[in-house]
Amino acid sequence: MAQIFRAKKATKPSKHLALQIESMDHQGRGVARHDGKVCFVAGALTNEHVTAQVTQAKSKLLEAKLIKVMTASEYRTQPFCEHYEQCGGCNLQHQSVDNQLIEKQQAVEKLFARFAKITQLPWQAAITSAPLHYRRAARIASIYDKKRNTVKLGFRASQSKQIVDIEQCNVLAAPFADIFITLNALSQALNEFKFISHVQLCQADNHNYVLFRHTKALSQTTYQAIRAGLENYQVVFDDGENAVEYQQLPNYRLPEFGLVLEFQLNNFIQVNQAVNDAMLHQAVTWLKPRADEKVLDLFCGVGNFSLVLAKYANAVIGVEGEAQSVAMARQNAQTNQIHNVQFHCFDLTRAISEATWFDPSVDVLLLDPSRTGALEVLEQLPLGQFSRILYVSCDPVTLARDAQVIHRAGFTLEKLGLMNMFVHTGHIETMALFVKQQK
Repeated sequence: MAQIFRAKKATKPSKHLALQIESMDHQGRGVARHDGKVCFVAGALTNEHVTAQVTQAKSKLLEAKLIKVMTASEYRTQPFCEHYEQCGGCNLQHQSVDNQLIEKQQAVEKLFARFAKITQLPWQAAITSAPLHYRRAARIASIYDKKRNTVKLGFRASQSKQIVDIEQCNVLAAPFADIFITLNALSQALNEFKFISHVQLCQADNHNYVLFRHTKALSQTTYQAIRAGLENYQVVFDDGENAVEYQQLPNYRLPEFGLVLEFQLNNFIQVNQAVNDAMLHQAVTWLKPRADEKVLDLFCGVGNFSLVLAKYANAVIGVEGEAQSVAMARQNAQTNQIHNVQFHCFDLTRAISEATWFDPSVDVLLLDPSRTGALEVLEQLPLGQFSRILYVSCDPVTLARDAQVIHRAGFTLEKLGLMNMFVHTGHIETMALFVKQQK
């Protein structure tokens, strides 16, 4: 039967609403109520009286854009970035950094009460960093506009695929803050730049790297012109088919632990170096791994936690689903001459009955999952065998959900702390220590 599609009638803009902001959610949006519905207002702060326009209406909630702040919060600040209104990178520059932490903590409390039924949280001091030039890695979008025969370079607009032209970004590490000027000049001068799909930046401890991902072959002339234009950086190219060739692999140092970790630019690393260093110190301080204990590190990446804990524990087993990261973790263990750690490649959403890495004598569990959390593996593990569980989270919703599973298994939440990995954004990173209850 043929289907006839008809264009939807344009939605008329809703009238402006006068709203009193009661709190903020875990994405950094203001929360108000209107006609019995919860209303989320991006850009609004707690205790502000605002005018907003509904952009999306659902049965139980509304989403609205901020039109005007009628009564401003004492914590409202002037954004420092000229691109703030358009760029989707930072969404909390209008809020003081100290208040960002307070609101994030309160958002986590609501999620734990809702999902884990835990209302008294053992908060520890937050891990923080400098509010500017803290980000050592980022990806710049590059899109060719056929109609205008031009390349647009920059970051994605908020909730959009559109590219915001960036001139300077002061959350990027200082060597990259104004690299956009050079990149734009290259994009205008080189016809083949239209084949570049994105540009990846990384401040490693040995070099500042710029990677160009391209969808079609580039000529030697283009290679040479890009390298000449970025002579102060180590430039590498990725065609998506062949291995990326490095003069020297990027690395970062962990001086407190006497370690140097190498990685490739498509491996995951923590983008805030100061927070990562403090996070590892806190993990060791909270866990207090002993020389007679074994540690299981799930979602181990290139060995960020595993190799540190191997300095203290009897043995460490690291498990990661990305094969290239596992290869780098093994290489890092060898380079640092750490012999009491094993790394395994395994999809942690699969049944662990298929795993060869699981050891029933492991004492301590560490998890550092992606935003989807660790529910699949937590529901399979015999959690009762662990004395302590350290959960490093980049999503408070999945942390609160997974905390319920850990709590039901007989663990008490002993410590919880924020890690402000992404200052000026709604992202919430937390570390939680669960300790097995004594019978």
